[in-house]
Formats: sequence, C-alpha cells, structure tokens
Amino acid sequence: MSESPGTPARPVGVDPLTVFDPAKRESDLRAMTRIVLQPIGSPMPLGFFTVAIDSVLVSALQWGLLPAADGRAVALIVFPAFVVQVIVGIFAFRARDSIAATLMMSFATTWLVDALIFYVNPAGAADALGIFFVVFAVFASFMLASALPKRALAAVLVVAVPRFLIAGIADLVGSQALSQAGAVLGFLLAAVALYTAFALLMEDSRGREVLPIGRLGMARHATHGSLAMQLRDIERQAGVRRTL
Repeated sequence: MSESPGTPARPVGVDPLTVFDPAKRESDLRAMTRIVLQPIGSPMPLGFFTVAIDSVLVSALQWGLLPAADGRAVALIVFPAFVVQVIVGIFAFRARDSIAATLMMSFATTWLVDALIFYVNPAGAADALGIFFVVFAVFASFMLASALPKRALAAVLVVAVPRFLIAGIADLVGSQALSQAGAVLGFLLAAVALYTAFALLMEDSRGREVLPIGRLGMARHATHGSLAMQLRDIERQAGVRRTL
C-alpha cells in the first residue's frame, strides 16, 4: 500500500506509535499505572522480643546457669523463635524495609542452627558452630554499617557483633572464660533488644515516639515526613522495578 502524498516516510521496523513522540507515550504509561500499597502493622517489636528471649536462654546455657543436659530442652524452646523470626522477616520485606528484614532473617538462621546443634549435638559441632558465629559476626558488621540511620537497630547490632564473634572464638578454642564473656554480651543483647521492642511498641500504640529510638536521615523522614515523601522514587524500588 502506498502512502498518500505529504505523509512523512516511516523507518522500516519502527513502531509508529512511539517513533514520533516518545515523550507523549511515556506520559500515557504513567497516567495508566497504579501502584497499590497495603499498610501492615510493624513486625519489629515481635522480632526484637524474640531476640531478647532467646538470647537469654542461649546465654544461660553458655554461662552454665542451665546444665548442658538441658540442651535439648533449650533447643525445643529456641526452635519456635526461628519460625517467628522468619515470619517477622517476611513482613519486614513486605513493608519495604530490607535492612530490618535481613536482620530478622539472619537472627532466624542463628536460632535454627542453635536449635539443631543443641538437640542433635553431633561430633565436631563446636568447631563448625564457631566458624559459623565468626562469619555471622563479620556479616553483622556490614549490616551495622547500613543500619546507622536507625540507632536502636544499630545498637542491637553493636552488641550482636562482638557477642557472636566472642562466642565463635570460644567454640573454636574451647575456652570456658570466653564462652562466659559471650554469654554476658548475650544478656546485654537481650536487654538492648528488649528496650528496642518496647520503644517500638510504645511508638505504634501512641502514634508518636515515646522512648528515644534515634532515627536519623531517611529513617526519620519515614516516620515524620509526608505521604509524598514516602512515595518518592517508588517506581525504582524492589517489587516495582523490573529487576532486583
């Protein structure tokens, strides 16, 4: 079919809908696109309460407050914490907080490992657990660097990093003194996590910050900024953009 006189020629193989005015087509796409967000309750108080409770149990076993024969009983109590932390992590991902979600999922891994080791008590468990804790401490230090705008969360990691590092070294060298030092840090970790959980719970129930949490920068804008600020650059966030 021949084109009528005066009609500009189109390049072969080019979509006629976009070749002449791509800006107009982009505008049409933005007008037709809707991104639906579903508000959820914050899972973080539950996550930090779980960290606090299980840190006390594991530290009591490491210190010697609970005899080694109670290891299987502790494992049965710790294992549900793995399930709870996974659920918390899933909801944190749904809330678009990858830092908090990664932290919760990472703690879930430690509870699962602890539960399995305490229950089965396989040969060579101490060395394997020591290496795992040391590597976890290194990973937690990287999480700490990314969590600094959330001071309460960062405080948990500030205690968690040396706690797991010392516990790992204690398992590798077989030092009871280092194991007890790790247990002391475990009790401190429980106290910090308990405060953070309570502060977040109070904030959710009152609709404002009651106890200091120490949010900075974008973390503070997330709780004090406008809705427009919350939705800024949402098209570039995971789950909306085409690739992770």
